[in-house]
Amino acid sequence: MEERSRVEGTVMQVVFCNEENGYAVLRLVEETGELTTVVGCIPGVVQGERLAAVGVWEEHPQHGPQFKAEEAECLLPEEEEEIEHYLASGAIKGIGPATAEKIVARFGVESFAVIAEEPERLTCIKGITAKRAREIAESFRSRMGVKRLMEFLGRYELPVTVGVQLYKRFGADALERVQDNPYLLATEDCGVDFARSDEIALALGFPGDAEQRLRGAVLFELSHNQNNGHVFLPREKLIAAAAQLIDMGREQMELALDTLIERHQVIQRQVANVSACYLYKMFEAETYVAEKLRLLLSSAAAAGKNVDRILAQVEKEQGIAYAPAQKEAVALAAQEGVLLLTGGPGTGKTTAVCGVLAVLERMGLDALLLAPTGRAAKRMSEVTGRDAQTIHRCLGMSWNEQTGTATFQKGEKEPLEADAVIVDEMSMVDLQLMRALLAALRPGTRLVMVGDPDQLPSVGAGNVFGDLIRSEIIPVIALREVFRQAEQSAIIRNAHAVNSGECPDLGNKQGDCFFLARRDAVRLADTIVELCGTRLPNNMGIPATEIQVLSPTRKGAAGTEELNRALQAALNPPQKHKGEVIFGKWTFRLGDRVMQNRNNYDAVWEKPDGSAGTGVFNGDVGQITEVAENSEYLVVCFDERYVIYDKEMLKDLELAYAMTVHKSQGSEYRAVIFAAMNAAPSLMVRGVLYTAITRARELLVMVGDDAAVRNMTMNDRQQRRYSGLKWRLRNGA
Repeated sequence: MEERSRVEGTVMQVVFCNEENGYAVLRLVEETGELTTVVGCIPGVVQGERLAAVGVWEEHPQHGPQFKAEEAECLLPEEEEEIEHYLASGAIKGIGPATAEKIVARFGVESFAVIAEEPERLTCIKGITAKRAREIAESFRSRMGVKRLMEFLGRYELPVTVGVQLYKRFGADALERVQDNPYLLATEDCGVDFARSDEIALALGFPGDAEQRLRGAVLFELSHNQNNGHVFLPREKLIAAAAQLIDMGREQMELALDTLIERHQVIQRQVANVSACYLYKMFEAETYVAEKLRLLLSSAAAAGKNVDRILAQVEKEQGIAYAPAQKEAVALAAQEGVLLLTGGPGTGKTTAVCGVLAVLERMGLDALLLAPTGRAAKRMSEVTGRDAQTIHRCLGMSWNEQTGTATFQKGEKEPLEADAVIVDEMSMVDLQLMRALLAALRPGTRLVMVGDPDQLPSVGAGNVFGDLIRSEIIPVIALREVFRQAEQSAIIRNAHAVNSGECPDLGNKQGDCFFLARRDAVRLADTIVELCGTRLPNNMGIPATEIQVLSPTRKGAAGTEELNRALQAALNPPQKHKGEVIFGKWTFRLGDRVMQNRNNYDAVWEKPDGSAGTGVFNGDVGQITEVAENSEYLVVCFDERYVIYDKEMLKDLELAYAMTVHKSQGSEYRAVIFAAMNAAPSLMVRGVLYTAITRARELLVMVGDDAAVRNMTMNDRQQRRYSGLKWRLRNGA
């Protein structure tokens, strides 16, 4: 372990400071007069400030020795000359170099005390009015608030980034807000574990039955369970979970919940026979989606005339005869405000979508093609020959640091300029994204939603596609006939067999679908590496870049973490000319396939044509195209969008030679290798196996234990998601 050291001195220059995460590069003059480069998360630091930092020395390939600060404390200067430098730096709004000189000349070492406690005395200086004096004092107190907040977080060894988020949300009052209610730390934007927040609260003297603790437990349970897909929790389950979390009685939790309901932080409504408890944003989203869908159903634009004649012309031009269900889908898309088009692989969804698009365009309607992921949008473009884009990008999504929520440029005030919108892979769309999309549709816009309801539900909260289908108030065309050409594919036959509860054919004479028995996890991993490295490229002409390994789980010898390490070693081993960066448990190397593991709305990307934008999203897969010589950053290409990742951003990346089935949703690969081994019971279900099989376009190889495949096929257990959307659509609530 590297030996930790301490440096202290005056900040001579702020070379770089990222206001989003607090990362800074400073020139520090130590007491000895020595000039030191300090790097680390030191938000709000300014020239002239004194800094005490604890960390380690490291050698930068380009810039030489520098001090990496792991802890830092900013101290106000004490000497008149340093005070003047500090005030002249622009750190305090309303004070420039000339004013700084006058203030220090008049008040000397008492300058800070006068600004903070007696700002009215500043008016004796020419040019400072009473209003300006108040603004100066407010700016100074704000900076001191940041300083005290960071000191507080440092005492509890919390990341400085937490302070950055708190300050953006609460401003100069952040410290007081946290001291009054430490459970704010456990909110979604701060991300501190509830147990850690609880420890801090108890250390500050909060009693075990403090109201803040009781309410914090209730809010945490509602927020945490969104990660399990729940839009709301039944009152009884919420009270039981919160009581267990902090070992409190049910009566106390009842009172805490009722207080939150009175304050409108929790919304309680009757959904069927359940007393449903929502966080406000989830309640608003669910009621909005139900309301807007009913509006679209009732306000569809006049149906196009002669749809049958138009469709006949399209069939003639395309040289295709649409099946009856496909024709019905096209007709309904032209006549109805909202349509659901469902079906499994080989049932002709793509053909039907092309027909819908062609007829809508012949009717003179401007149609937008959307999908929840970049890969799904790209595939939609390829099969339709039209531009398609992600829902996020189409809506102009960005991140609001003040509220800790996504915001959208497109909405009710600035709707999409489209007469019709077709959305593919609807099973992946969660409640919040659906709300944002509907807000951007003008009344009368046709909405066609396409998807496979038997795939895994969305990662985010809600069961939107399933709820819409089961509501029975929206027209649904279910394509069930598997076309003759598709029937020749063992991939498609096995997918439908699994969906019907029948074990897939594990014989090896199927053309595009094979099973290799490997009941030992180590042998399984070795076989997968061999398939990717030599057997499929050499024997079937499928390069490793077009093979995706899928596993139900991240953990274990057959999980994605171990498989990624093995595949990286085989497919992209270290070489002298290949730069690499070691970060946490991963080594990122030039040429590696990588995946973004959370939404980053602020990540800047550029295209070769010079266009630029922001946003990289959970599940986006790319390739490392550059590693800086000093290993300070690397560049990842996501479908011609190049993103620079500094070390602070690397926590959002992982290798992607292998990925979980859940992460593969919305994607299709030329070849899929599925690691069929036992995992957690919640993952050994039919939906996971079905989704894995349907990701393969030309070749599927299942490697593993035939018993695991059979068990997954037989297990149709689906985790219940608490959602009121179906009920609201049916009951007009």
